[in-house]
Parts: sequence; structure tokens; C-alpha cells
Amino acid sequence: MLTDMAALGWLTPRKRSATARSVLAGEASAEAARKSTQDLPAPEAAGKPDFPVHGDDRAAAFFDLDNTVMQGAALFHFGRGLYKRKFFETRDLARFAWQQAWFRLAGTEDPEHMQDARDSALSIVKGHRVSELKSIGEEIYDEYMAERIWPGTRALAQAHLDAGQKVWLVTAAPVEIAQVIARRLGLTGALGTVAESIGGVYTGKLVGEPLHGPAKAEAVRALAAAEGLDLTRCAAYSDSHNDIPMLSLVGHPYAINPDSKLRRHARELDWRLRDYRTGRKAAKVGIPAAAGVGAVAGGTAAAIALHRRRR
Repeated sequence: MLTDMAALGWLTPRKRSATARSVLAGEASAEAARKSTQDLPAPEAAGKPDFPVHGDDRAAAFFDLDNTVMQGAALFHFGRGLYKRKFFETRDLARFAWQQAWFRLAGTEDPEHMQDARDSALSIVKGHRVSELKSIGEEIYDEYMAERIWPGTRALAQAHLDAGQKVWLVTAAPVEIAQVIARRLGLTGALGTVAESIGGVYTGKLVGEPLHGPAKAEAVRALAAAEGLDLTRCAAYSDSHNDIPMLSLVGHPYAINPDSKLRRHARELDWRLRDYRTGRKAAKVGIPAAAGVGAVAGGTAAAIALHRRRR
């Protein structure tokens, strides 16, 4: 199957070069996404909005997850849930809290933070069963993620669903967690980072690399080829300049809650922009929103310090 996907992935010319590991990560993610939806019933269209075009079965929509569909980073919320279930030590929670606070305040991704979070997640899940993490992912979604979905972005996704189009999440988060989120939101499926497993047990390694930057574009390209989609009729949504390769791949790119680099790029190319971050905007002009995020991180750190003293 993976060989067939690799062959199909080269049918669409690339606007930007990608490493072999990016291609492998993208194709593995596309394969995992398609497998997860093969036995699902087709969603019923709830209406016929003027946009997107109703009944265009060669069009689809691709949504980044972190800060686009959901406030904050899915991997960090997942880490909180794993800590609650004693998957790792207290000192690791402090790092997760700091990374999440930084991400929420800056509104963009720090490569070192993402690398650290990825490595931590891989070491934490090594030796655990895939089925176990899927079940825990359902619980973590209810605990930390459900209330952080941006209503505006959710409405955009629903417009595509109502038009009879498929809607996919595309994220660096583990594909199993991404699939939980997609299913809970009623979306078609998810493209995410694929962790290697043997006999249903995680090995602590990745297939290729994280689904980030060019790898996302490769995943979308591979899925589009396999599904018979016309990328010029597809839409993509993201907040990060790291996703410019994915956004540039489709005919209808959208910058959602964009970081400064993506906002500038989107304006230069006349891409559509949406911003749902009332708190983020307040942080730019005053202290209260920034202080609120800092208080969350500070409160977490204080709780950790108190816990250590009691021990």
C-alpha cells in the first residue's frame, strides 16, 4: 500500500522541494488517514451554502490544528493528560506548561519547543499499546481540548461538510490523537505524525519525520492523488508560516489567526484572512491577556513547587 501511495504522490508537481523523510512522513500519514476512514459512513450534508461549491467531489478542505482549529497545541494538552495518568514525572509537566504558555502568547511555533515535545512524547509512549493511547486520547479530548475549539474555524469546516466535501485535519500531533479530534468534530479524518508500532506497540521511533512544514504538503499531495482530488479546487487553512508549503499547494488558501510572517505573506498574495483571537489581539495592545497566560503558567509552576516540598 505504501509503495502505491509513493507512486501516486509524484503525480502532482512540487512547488517546493522536500526531503525524502518529509515525503515518507507525508505518505505514511496519508495512508493512515485513508485507512481510518474506510469503514466510516459518508457524512450527511446539512445544507447547501453558496460557498464552498456544493457537490464538487474533487474539492476538499485541509485544516491545520494548533491555533487554527484549537487554541494552543494538541501535543501539550495531550501531555497534560498523560501526566494526570502518571505516564511521566512532575518535572516534565513544568516544561509542558512553559511551552504551552509560550505558544499561546507568541501565537507561533518554536522549533526547539516542538522538537522537545516530540521527543518527550515518543519516550513516554514507547512500549505502550496503540489501542491504549487511542482510548486515553478520547478522555483527554473531553478534559482539555473540547472547550478550546475555535467556533469560527469550526464553522468554516462545517461549510465544507455541508457542501458535501471532505474535511481533513493536518497536524504534527500524533495521528491517533488527530483522528480522535477529527471524529469528535464530525470531520472526515486526519493526517498526523505517524509513530512506528510493531504488533500494536509503540517502538519510540517515527515513520519518516514529524508532519510539519514541507511534510504536511507531502501528506496533502499524497492524499489528493489517492482520492482523485483537484488541488486547485481545494482549500487549506493555517495560522503558521511553517504551513506556507501546504497553503501554496491549493487553489484557496486561508490564513487563520496568522502569525506575523504568514499575515505578511498572505497580504502580499491576496490570500483570505480570518482572526478569531480576541485575547491575542488584547495581548498586542495591553497587559491583561498576556498576564492571564502568565498566571496560568505561574500557577502551574507554583503547584509543582508546592507538590515537591510536600514530598
